Formats: sequence, structure tokens, C-alpha cells
Amino acid sequence: MTGSERKEVRTAFRRAVNMAPKQLERWLDSEQRQSVGWTREGDDEAVGHKSGRHIVHLKCKKVAEPCEDDYAHMKKVISYVHRHAAQRQNGDVTQMRWRFSLMNWGHDPLKGS
Repeated sequence: MTGSERKEVRTAFRRAVNMAPKQLERWLDSEQRQSVGWTREGDDEAVGHKSGRHIVHLKCKKVAEPCEDDYAHMKKVISYVHRHAAQRQNGDVTQMRWRFSLMNWGHDPLKGS
């Protein structure tokens, strides 16, 4: 991945993840987050919740350059947020599973971009 590609990924990731690390940590510790998500066979943690913990790590990391695995995860997050945000449902989404799922991935659709 070139330097400009890395910069594009970091920028897109910052736009997709609109929750601050502390907000996301509080969400991931809440009971509501447990109402959504898919857990792989053999795992005890939902995929989105695991992703959220990785996002907190990435946003709090104090290194100059994320590793290739970090960039791969950022791309996964960007893709998930774009795909699911496009499926916005009508009405009050405040308590919808759709919103909760996005929040597990660091994006609260009520906050905007």
C-alpha cells in the first residue's frame, strides 16, 4: 500500500468512525450492544463488538504508523459502515437494531458524519 493509499484509508476511517473512543467503550460495555451482532462458531464475542474494541485500540494508539493488519481492519470498518448506513430505515431509529449494529462498528448514525 502506498503512502497516499494509507492516507486515504485513514481519512475514510476517521469519517466512518464518528464515535470518540470513550463513547465507543461505554457503548461496548452496555447491555444494549448485546442485542445485536453475529458470533462466529467457537467465539464468545460478536464480530461487531470485537471490531469495536479494535477501533478503540486504533483510535487510542500512539504510534506513527498503523500496521498492515490495522489498515485491513480500517478498510473492513469503512466498508461495513458505508454498506449498512446506506440501509437506513424510516422512522425513529434511536432504539433500532440497525443503529446499534452500526454503533458496534464505531458509527452512530444520529451523530451524522
